Amino acid sequence: MEKQYDPARLETDAQAYWDDQGCFRVTEDPERESFYCLSMLPYPSGRLHMGHVRNYTIGDVISRYQRMQGRNVLQPMGWDAFGLPAENAAIKRGVPPAEWTYQNIDHMRRQLQRMGYGYDWSREVTTCSPSYYRWEQQMFTRLLERGLVYRASAVVNWDPVDQTVLANEQVVEGRGWRSGAKVERREIPQWFLRITDYADELLDGLDALPGWPDAVKTMQRNWIGRSQGIELDFALARGGEPLRVYTTRPDTLYAATYMAVAADHPLAVEAGRQDVTVAAFLHEIRQGAVTEEAMEKLEKKGMPLGVEAINPLSGERIPVWVANFVLMGYGTGAIMAVPGHDARDHEFATRFGLPIRQAVGPADGTAVDVEAEPWTAKEHLVTVNAGPFTGMDFATAFDAIARHLEAEGIGRRTTNYRLRDWGVSRQRYWGCPIPVIHCPDCGAVPVPDEDLPVTLPENVTFSGVQSPLRTDEAWRRVVCPCCGGGAERETDTFDTFVESSWYYARYCSPDADAMLDERADHWLPVDQYIGGIEHAVMHLLYFRFWHKLMRDLGYISSDEPATNLLCQGMVLAEAFYHDSDAGGREWVAPADVETERDGKGRIVRATRRSDGAELVATGWTTMSKSKNNGEDPETLVTRFGADTLRLFTMFAAPPDQALEWQDSGVEGASRFLRRLYGLVHDHVSAGPCPADRVTEGLDDEAVALRRKLHETIAKVGDDIGRRYTFNTAIAAIMELCNALGRYAGTGPVARGVRQEALEAVVLMLQPITPHLSHGLWTALGRAGAAVDQPWPAVDEAALRRDEVELVVQVNGKLRSRIAVAADAAEATIREQALADEHVRRFIDDRTVRKVIVVPGRLVNVVAP
Repeated sequence: MEKQYDPARLETDAQAYWDDQGCFRVTEDPERESFYCLSMLPYPSGRLHMGHVRNYTIGDVISRYQRMQGRNVLQPMGWDAFGLPAENAAIKRGVPPAEWTYQNIDHMRRQLQRMGYGYDWSREVTTCSPSYYRWEQQMFTRLLERGLVYRASAVVNWDPVDQTVLANEQVVEGRGWRSGAKVERREIPQWFLRITDYADELLDGLDALPGWPDAVKTMQRNWIGRSQGIELDFALARGGEPLRVYTTRPDTLYAATYMAVAADHPLAVEAGRQDVTVAAFLHEIRQGAVTEEAMEKLEKKGMPLGVEAINPLSGERIPVWVANFVLMGYGTGAIMAVPGHDARDHEFATRFGLPIRQAVGPADGTAVDVEAEPWTAKEHLVTVNAGPFTGMDFATAFDAIARHLEAEGIGRRTTNYRLRDWGVSRQRYWGCPIPVIHCPDCGAVPVPDEDLPVTLPENVTFSGVQSPLRTDEAWRRVVCPCCGGGAERETDTFDTFVESSWYYARYCSPDADAMLDERADHWLPVDQYIGGIEHAVMHLLYFRFWHKLMRDLGYISSDEPATNLLCQGMVLAEAFYHDSDAGGREWVAPADVETERDGKGRIVRATRRSDGAELVATGWTTMSKSKNNGEDPETLVTRFGADTLRLFTMFAAPPDQALEWQDSGVEGASRFLRRLYGLVHDHVSAGPCPADRVTEGLDDEAVALRRKLHETIAKVGDDIGRRYTFNTAIAAIMELCNALGRYAGTGPVARGVRQEALEAVVLMLQPITPHLSHGLWTALGRAGAAVDQPWPAVDEAALRRDEVELVVQVNGKLRSRIAVAADAAEATIREQALADEHVRRFIDDRTVRKVIVVPGRLVNVVAP
C-alpha cells in the first residue's frame, strides 16, 4: 500500500475493475428481490454541472447501498437528446443537431464514468435514436385509433424566436422559458393527447403515492384542478346564443355585476369586427400574458362590448366586457364577475367604476364592507340579498340554486378541471416526427407499422429558424397508404416531454423488438426516482399519464411509474456583479472575488481581486453559467478526485434541501479522506491481523470502541437505507474515525478491534466513496472486492452497556447528568437523581412534587 493517497490512481484502478468484471450489468433474477433506482436522465448539453453531480450521486449511493443489502439493483442511464438547444447550436455553429448531440453524449458519458457511477451502460437509451422513438410513434398510432389523439386548431403560446409552440408551463412571466422572447398567442392546428380523460385517475392516484413529496402532490392536484360547480347560461338581452359560464359559487349569483370574456371569445371577436377600437384592444391583449399565473400579476385591462346579459336569478341586465385576465383555454372563456366576493373581480370593478354588491356574509351577522374589500370566505357564511335563497349556508344555497337552474333548463351541476389536453405538436425540426400522413382525400392517416420508424433526416442545414422538414420535398412528399394518391408527411414533431415520459420503461427491455416486453413488469414500478421538484407539473405529470396509457394498451400491468420520489435541492453559490458600461451586468466568478464579512458571515464588501472594483453581492443563488458562479465538476475531480466531490455533495446538506457551495467544504472532505487513508496505511504497515472478530479479552477502551462502532453501523444503515439523511450518516462515520484516531490500544486484541472498525468504515463509505473503499478493502487484506460485500452486520452483544448516562432536568431545564446501571430500577434512578449535588442545589428547600423517568434518556424533577 502506497503511503500517500492518490485519488487518480485509485479511481482508475477501481473503475477498470468494475468494467472488467461487469459489476453493474444486471439481468432479471426471480430468486432475488429487485430494486430499480433511477435518476432523471440529462439533456446532453456537453458538460455536467453540479446539479447533475448531486442528483446522480444521490442515486448511486442509494443503489450501492441496496446492492449491499443483497438486492438485484438496476441503475441505468440515458440521454434526453431531442430539443431546441441542439437546433440553436446548429444555427449558431453550422453543425447538424445530430452531430452536436452525439458529440455531447460521448463527452458527458465519459464525465459520468469518471465519477464512478454504477450504471448498467448496456441499457443506455438515447431518445433521438430511431430504435427508441419508433416505439412511441407506434404507440401514437394506437392512441389515434382509440380516439385518445386528435387534431384541432387551438390558440397556443407562440415563441417568435424559437418559432415553436410552448406549453403553459414553459411560459415564465410571459416569456419563453428558453429564448426569453415575449410569447404571443396564435391559432394553429395542433395534435393533442386526451390527458383530461385520465384527470380523475391522475388526481385520485396521488393518494396511493405515500412515497412522493407532499409538495409535488399538491402541485399536481392544483394543476389538475378538479372542482364541483354549475354550468349555467346567461341569456343575452339582444337574443341569440346565451353566454355560458362555469362557477363554483352559485351562492354569489345575485352579486354578479358584470360579465367578462376572453379576447378570443365569439362575442369579443364579433364586437371586434364591428368596432376598430375593440379590434385594436383585442390585438393588444392577445400579445400579453398567456397563463393564469402571469395574468394574476398584470394590470387588469378591459373594454365594454356594448352587449348585456341577463342574470338568470335576479333578471337584472349586466354589461359584458372583454378583459385581459380571462383565457379562452380555461372553462368556457367567459366568467360571471362577483367583485364583492373575488379579489380579481374587485380590482377590475374598482378600476372601471363597476358596481360592487354583497351576496353572502358571516354567519354570526358581523357586518362586512365589500366595496372596500372583497369578502371571500366559503365557510361560516349565509346568503344575503339573495331573494328566495337568503339565509342559507353555502351547501344549502348551492343545492337549492342548482335545483332551480336545472328545473329551468338553464344550468347543470358539473365537474370541471383546470387541466387541459396535452398539446404535443412542436413546429421544430430536432424532435421525433409525428407519424401521420395528410392526404387530400383520406385526411390524416396514421403511418402503418411496416413503415415505422418515420426517420428524422439527420444531415440537414438550417435557413434561419424554419424547420428543414418543411423545405425537404423528398422527405415530406409521400404516397397515401390508404388510397395510393399523393400526400404529405406531418412536419410537426413531438414535444420532447413525450420521449422523457416513457424512457424509464425502455431501460427495462432496451433490446426488445417491441416497445416493451415482459421484463418491464419485472422491474416496474421504479422503486426510487430522483429529480428536481421543478418537474412536478410537466415531466412528472406526463410521466404518470404515459404510464397509464401503456398499461391500458397492455404493455405493463402497474398503475404508477414510481413508488418513491426524492426531489433533490438546488446547488447554490454566491454571485457577484458590477454594472457594465453597456448598461448590463457583468458577473464575476466567486474565485475572483475578495470579500469582507461580519460576525455572522454576511458579506459587507466585495471587490474584484484583479483591480479592486466594487461588486454587488446577490447572496446565495442557483449555480448557472449566466451568473458565472458555477463550479466545473471535471476540474474538481482532476484536483481532488471523484470521491471527494461525491463525499462533499452528500455531506453538505440533506438531499432534499438546498446545498450552499463552500470551497472550504470540498477541501475538508478531501482532508477527511486523506486522514482515513492514513489510518489504514498506519494499521496495515504494522503487519497482518486476525481474520475474525476479536470479542474476548477486551479492555474497557476496546469495549467502548466496539460499542461506538456497532452503534455507528446501526445508525448509518438507518440514515442511508431508510431516512436518506446521508449528511448525518457521514457525520457519524467521521465521529467513529475520530474515535479510531484516539484509540491507543496495542497488541493483537487491539489490532483486531482496529481492523474490524476500519473494515466497517470502508464498507459504510463504499456507497459514497466507492473508489477509495475499493482500494482500502484490498489493502486491509480482505478477499473479494468492496463492491461485492454485504453491509456490515451489527453485533448486538457489542451494544450492551453496563451503565447508561441520563440527563437530569429540574422543572424541564438541564441541571446535571448521572451514570446509572443499565438495568437499574426506576426507584433507584429516582433516588440517584435526587441525591445528585447539582440537582439538590436547584431544588433547594422546595417540595418535590414528582420525578419523571424516561428510560435510557432522562429524569425530570418537578419541584415548583
